[in-house]
Amino acid sequence: MTIRIGVGPGLGGALSVDEYWRWLELCESSGIDSVWHSDQLIGPGLEPMAMMAALAARTKRMRFGTNAVVVSHRDPLVLAKECATIDFLSKGRLLPVFGVGNAADPVWAAVGASSKGRGKRANEAIALIRRLLSEDSVSFHGEYYRYENAQVLPRPAKPIPIWIGGHSEAAIQRTAALGDGWLGGLIAADAAGDVVTRIKAALLLTGRTIDEDHYGVVVPFRFGSAEDQSVRAFCKMMNARRGEDDGGGAAGVIAAGGAAELVAAFRQYIDAGISKFVAIPIAGDAQDMFEQTQLLAREIVPVVEK
Repeated sequence: MTIRIGVGPGLGGALSVDEYWRWLELCESSGIDSVWHSDQLIGPGLEPMAMMAALAARTKRMRFGTNAVVVSHRDPLVLAKECATIDFLSKGRLLPVFGVGNAADPVWAAVGASSKGRGKRANEAIALIRRLLSEDSVSFHGEYYRYENAQVLPRPAKPIPIWIGGHSEAAIQRTAALGDGWLGGLIAADAAGDVVTRIKAALLLTGRTIDEDHYGVVVPFRFGSAEDQSVRAFCKMMNARRGEDDGGGAAGVIAAGGAAELVAAFRQYIDAGISKFVAIPIAGDAQDMFEQTQLLAREIVPVVEK
């Protein structure tokens, strides 16, 4: 397996515009593999597809991805066109991850839509996006979408890998049927390994294959104590987003401590079959985030990547 570590700025809006670009330049110059943005249509996070276009213009080396864009909220033709455009501008560095969204996401109520059937809608949309990115013309009459001679130009010079997010049985089956890879959210190493095993079993039934290098997870990390105020604040934010109390699961998936402890945490995932990482720096302010990212690049990346 080829081990690679990317980073994400997290879900908050703590960085100013200038601070964000400084942080991105730090990532680009320090050997970080990739940068990832998650999807919050309602909330302080920046819209991920717009960010992908900005990253295409502001980076030369790094790849970048969505973590994960909620395909259920978007028109597949528009999303496919966005992917093709960004992939063209970045010379093939886009890494889209698609998910179905949470039933508790406030965006459903905000737009007067129901979350019911979002999985089937996403399956139909992902299948359409794959066709739109590879075929001259697409006609489709499904339960949710109807297209006649739709096309996306310019088509990618090489196939864009489409990864799937989520830990449920439906997400596992979706990955086996439609995905080129899988990216887990906040999930412990043993649970991530179980998902990988189940995806591989499901692939035997679909007759498809996924490269061993295409299994990844999100790992929040902190050089410091798990009791640091920034870690507590991160756990509170994530547990609230996931509908859990303050004692919920976020704390159990944070890698905290010194370099040795963090290396050990990453290696637990590698032993479970994970080869790609989106590392989220847990920081109190912009300077702290820069320092956490520098420490990751200096103390973890050279030791863990291979």
